Amino acid sequence: MATAPTQVRIDADIKKQAISLFKDLGLDMSTAVNLFLHQCILRGGLPFPVEVPQYNQKTLDAMAEARRISSDPDIKGYTSMEELKKALED
Repeated sequence: MATAPTQVRIDADIKKQAISLFKDLGLDMSTAVNLFLHQCILRGGLPFPVEVPQYNQKTLDAMAEARRISSDPDIKGYTSMEELKKALED
């Protein structure tokens, strides 16, 4: 089987996460991409559903609150479970 070099542009952080995941699975990026492409061909389309998530209002509100909290410098953050436990006990 002849191979053909292929280039794709991938977000650097996504690539890093994917490489780590594939390594845990015993795969390299090339093998993982080939598996994906084979599955697309076998299934005649993408091997998973592609859809826009439909979140309810409660979930959307929680996500907005999490974004607000994560970007607010006045809200105390914790770097360890021990630090968080101590703050909860005080």
